[in-house]
Amino acid sequence: MAWNQNLSDLQRALQAINSTNVSLHSISFFLTQPISSCYQETENSININVSTDEESLGCFSRILKAIGESNSRQTSLRNLEFQRVSWDLQQLKCLHELLQMNSNIKQVVFQRNRFSADGLMELSEMLKTNAGLKEVIFSESRIGSHGAGLLASSLKVNETLEELQIWEDSIGSRGAEELSKMIEVNSTLKLLIILDSLSITATPLISAVLGRNRAMEVHVWTGANGDKSSKVVEFVPESSTLRIYQTDLSGSCRIACALGWNSTVRTLDMTGVRLKSRWAKEFRGVLEQNRSLKEVNLSKCCLKDKAVIYVAAGLFKNQCLESLYLDGNWFSGVGVEHLLCPLSRFSNLQNQANTTLKSITFGGKRTRIGRDGITALEQMLSRNQSLVNLGILDDSSLRQEDIIRLFKSLERNTTLRYLCLRGCKGVKGDAVLQTIMETLQVNPWIEDIDLSKTPLHDAGKTETIYQTLGQNGRNVPEMDLLKDMALTMPKSCRVFLLGQELAGKTTLSNTISQNYSSSKLQYLEQIGRTEGIKIKTIRDDDTKISIWDLAGQHEFYAFHELMFPGQGSACFFLIVSSMFRKPHNREQKTPTEIEEDLLYWLRFIVSNSRRATGLQNVLPKVTLVLTHFDKVTQSPEDMQAIPHTIQKLRERFHGHVEFYQTVFTVDARSSGSVSRLAHHLRATSKTILERVPRVYELCDDLVNILSEWRSQNNDRTTIKWREFCELCQMKVAALRIRSRHDNPEKVEMRRRAIANSLHHIGEVIFFQDLGILILDCEWFCSQVLVQLVKLERRQSSVDNNGGFLSRKELEKILKVSLQSQIPGMGSKVFENLEPSDLVKMMLKMELCYEQEPGDPNSLLLIPSLLQEGRGKSQKWQTISPGSNYAGRHLECDDSSHTFLTPGFFPRLQVHLHNKIFHSRSNHGATYSLEKYLITLSINGINVRVELGGQLGYYIDVLACSTNSLTETLRLFHQLIIPTIQSLCHGVTLRESVLRPECVKNLTPPRYRRTQHVALQQVKQAVLSVPADSMYDYQHTWSAVNDEGKMILQAGFDLARDLLSDDDFREVLHRRYNDLYHLAVELAVPLDNNQESPDQLSVNQDELDSTVEPTFDGLAKGVEAVLKRLKIIEQEIRDLKQEIQGLRYYEHRLLTELHHKVNYMVNYTVQIEERKVPNIFYFVRTENYSRKLVTNIISGMTALRMHMLCEFRREMHVVEDQLGCELMQVDNMAVKCLVPYMTKFMKLLTFALKIGVHVAAGMGEMIPDLSREVAHLVDSSLITGAAGAMAAGALGVAAIGNRSRSTANSRDIQQDLRPAHQWLVDFLKDRGCATGKEIAEIFGLWRVRYRDTGQVGWICRRHIHTRANEVMQLPI
Repeated sequence: MAWNQNLSDLQRALQAINSTNVSLHSISFFLTQPISSCYQETENSININVSTDEESLGCFSRILKAIGESNSRQTSLRNLEFQRVSWDLQQLKCLHELLQMNSNIKQVVFQRNRFSADGLMELSEMLKTNAGLKEVIFSESRIGSHGAGLLASSLKVNETLEELQIWEDSIGSRGAEELSKMIEVNSTLKLLIILDSLSITATPLISAVLGRNRAMEVHVWTGANGDKSSKVVEFVPESSTLRIYQTDLSGSCRIACALGWNSTVRTLDMTGVRLKSRWAKEFRGVLEQNRSLKEVNLSKCCLKDKAVIYVAAGLFKNQCLESLYLDGNWFSGVGVEHLLCPLSRFSNLQNQANTTLKSITFGGKRTRIGRDGITALEQMLSRNQSLVNLGILDDSSLRQEDIIRLFKSLERNTTLRYLCLRGCKGVKGDAVLQTIMETLQVNPWIEDIDLSKTPLHDAGKTETIYQTLGQNGRNVPEMDLLKDMALTMPKSCRVFLLGQELAGKTTLSNTISQNYSSSKLQYLEQIGRTEGIKIKTIRDDDTKISIWDLAGQHEFYAFHELMFPGQGSACFFLIVSSMFRKPHNREQKTPTEIEEDLLYWLRFIVSNSRRATGLQNVLPKVTLVLTHFDKVTQSPEDMQAIPHTIQKLRERFHGHVEFYQTVFTVDARSSGSVSRLAHHLRATSKTILERVPRVYELCDDLVNILSEWRSQNNDRTTIKWREFCELCQMKVAALRIRSRHDNPEKVEMRRRAIANSLHHIGEVIFFQDLGILILDCEWFCSQVLVQLVKLERRQSSVDNNGGFLSRKELEKILKVSLQSQIPGMGSKVFENLEPSDLVKMMLKMELCYEQEPGDPNSLLLIPSLLQEGRGKSQKWQTISPGSNYAGRHLECDDSSHTFLTPGFFPRLQVHLHNKIFHSRSNHGATYSLEKYLITLSINGINVRVELGGQLGYYIDVLACSTNSLTETLRLFHQLIIPTIQSLCHGVTLRESVLRPECVKNLTPPRYRRTQHVALQQVKQAVLSVPADSMYDYQHTWSAVNDEGKMILQAGFDLARDLLSDDDFREVLHRRYNDLYHLAVELAVPLDNNQESPDQLSVNQDELDSTVEPTFDGLAKGVEAVLKRLKIIEQEIRDLKQEIQGLRYYEHRLLTELHHKVNYMVNYTVQIEERKVPNIFYFVRTENYSRKLVTNIISGMTALRMHMLCEFRREMHVVEDQLGCELMQVDNMAVKCLVPYMTKFMKLLTFALKIGVHVAAGMGEMIPDLSREVAHLVDSSLITGAAGAMAAGALGVAAIGNRSRSTANSRDIQQDLRPAHQWLVDFLKDRGCATGKEIAEIFGLWRVRYRDTGQVGWICRRHIHTRANEVMQLPI
């Protein structure tokens, strides 16, 4: 085409624009050329030169119209550029029409153009209506403030323009203000570039951008008269960075105000801008209000102390700034002190004000840190918990000793990672080097220290520092947790003084201490006596003995168990009882009163010791002390009853506590009278320390370290866990984190193990979850814990809120309760603990609970503030005709030695609430409390938990619900009873069934004392009856009378109304299990590869609990077994399959059982015609009762042999049988009798367990036979229909294996033949070989069955009643 050559006139330009063969992107107009011309600059752009003559200017207007009309042909045209055009109004209208007609044009550039006032107006109107332009550029076009105002007015309307640039023009402050107003309205402008002769224009523009949170990129330069331009301000939204290079005071203040609520700026850089305190005052508000600013650089801003103080004040409320640079400024140590204040903590109870600032840098040649600054630095670094990067640059004010103090403070810091001391003149000398190395030994978290340009670096001595930093970053071998910590014998023993009030415990404690002091032993006096507890500590060589004097007042009883020693703790107990009722009179206690005093404390020790140790072989050591013996005037003969009483207590608690053999009778005021007791304390302490488990050697070191720490911290009584970890890191190498890559969790575990060990030996009280260690146990027990236990109630506030009170109100009560009557004593509590800490402590110790768990504003309930409600009428909230009633009675299994301690039920009230409401499935549960009562409703079941008994012997759980009995009892056994058991680990509670009528009518506790029966007894009763009677078994309740008035009439309840379906299944499964083992015993032994199914095995404990047989209904034949399950099949549909299996296989197995017994009776009939009976057993007399001997051991003496009546299927014990005495069992007897005893005991055991009356009449002679056949059983119960099917399969196997019965019979013959021969020889030796002698001694006569011809030995009763079946043989 011909467009490769220059066009020579404007006409050809018009042709090019109108042509469809040329695709133009850009057109440039130049109106300064003397000759008009047109040439192609690139393939897609042309330059049009227009001369200033009228004809050319007219052509210029036509060209503009042509461009507008060519929008359909020049679709790619985007840019128009006008240079040196002096616009008249008509030309601007043409441009206006062009832009309206051609919406493809996106950029218009005006370079060195000139506009009249009307032209600027037209230009403004053009921009208002244009919807296509994206970019407008004015360069040296002298639009001025007026033109800027018109542009601003148009852009307030325009919603498409994205870029506006005004170069080398002077729009002035007025024009800038107009543009700032536009910015407040316009949200589409993305780029604003201004190059103005005055820097003042930047302030309103950037302020508007910041104030309206515009995502607009802004660049403002300044330069006048051709001078070199310099940038004033820039804001880049992509990096959220605002840089201010120059501004005046008012401008900086205005920008600061705009930053207050800005959310687009993340980084503010004002390096080199000279700032005043007035700006700093405004910037303080920015720091307090702004939530997005992350980094601020104020380096070299000439800030002085006043300005820095304003900045520091803003940091107190700031929670977002992370980096602050203040190097190169002019402030002093006062400014440093204020700057670091929000980053410091000045007491343990104070929180750090600013925890978000991670990096701070200051210093410079004109910064004078000085003495105030280094003190502030030291305070900040030792307690700061957030700073990661600290820079002190080019400082010459810090001396060598200041640098040493700085590094010493870093020993406790665990957060600082980077330290820069570049150019600091005080970093010099060996002392500084040594201090840095020591700090790096205990602080492995520092990753880098920049010491460049320091004297130490210039001397080449920093290499070792960088090596150590590298070593702290290496991976070190993991420690073997606790195994590599050495153990040693503990050196601290605690003595607990227990007794009623006014027993003389405190006087006795003081006298013992004086006794040690008079023996020239070191005596360490603790804090003076306070209410609740007093602790005295004495030293005997390297042994420390702490005497814990527990208050005897009743209101402190709930407190005692909180201080009870834990498992394996080195301690023993002195139970102190006064021999007089009151110390100021002569009324001496009776032996019964002394017994009551001692009995409570003995039971208290046993109850808590079991909970604490869980080991029956570790018995608490107890010494009895009787005080006021000097006042006794009775003769020794009159005092004999007291030793007798104490001896009965010794016998009663034998196996529960270890008594010291001597009872000390002392005058507690006399050192001589107490000297023997003091010697006993010394000797017993050393003995106990040798026997108790070892403790960590580090405990001794930590005791000394903590004591030193207290002396350095104004005798503080508590230490936070973080401070304890700091001590371990600084003072104990074995508990130190050695590298940044160490596993901190494992080191933490070691530290917690040591803290728990210190708690265990009584040196501290460690609240692990709260992160607090109590260093002064006496202070905590007497001034804090006792007051928490016995808070005074505020009737109006507590009762009006249903027993609840707010946290603030509780904190007020705590403050009142913990204020001592002695001035200055109560304040010590709140110097070490905040009221909120005490509330958390109460929640942790379960002294109170939150109404809404997890809500910090939740109301709290304290059970100790509740009133007793037993005088109120008691009734169920909702009762319907279909309601079911169930109750369980939980009583101490060993109530003569244990009881539920006074603090148990209040803790249960809290613990059960937390158990229910902390779970995710409480299903809208409700919960309310009274003094001794818990009422709750969950899943439609209303439950009452009541504490009963004078000392809390039992707890009754009552329920009313329309749900089934099984669902109610499942709630008992899955939630309520396990929760109760979890709080009394060592005290065993025996579960009994309450009479349903008592539950329904809420009979008072005093009347239902006899209206409960042990759950296991009910199960055993059901298990002991024949199968056809199990479902209809009834338990009979006795009547209750009160002074002749009938309270409850006698009655009965069916077992199925007392037991849940689960309990009833358990009984059936036991019967299945017994049938299975009977099948195993009767059948030929299984092959080695045949294993009994797991579901058929039974727990040994359950065997023990079910073998208490009864023998009523003897001599029922096998025919009766076929009828046993008829009723169960009809009425328990869900157990039908199991019961059918039980019925079928019980009949088959019993048939086989009788076959085996008959074989044992008659196996020798063909050989000797039964000259003597075969079925014999041995009995031993113990405690006026006879017990069946189940195992023969050589050396046994005083046994008596008896014979059973052998009448078939009705074998029984013969009454009034004399028997024959066996003086001693020898080895030959053991060899002959053991096989027989094994066979006989197995058959007897299984027969008893399934209710078969093989040997009726043995009664109480039958022992627990389950252990005799323990090798036959496993440890799990059979369950469900699967158990029945398995039992059935084994029964079929037992019956189907008759093909192997012949071999089994031969085995029995081999086992029984030696026993029979031994029996014959034994009877001959005793002169009992003839039938007459056997009849006289054993009451048995030899008969022959008429139908089978077999011979047997039967009793006289069977001879008469079964005369038609037998005939008597000659004797």
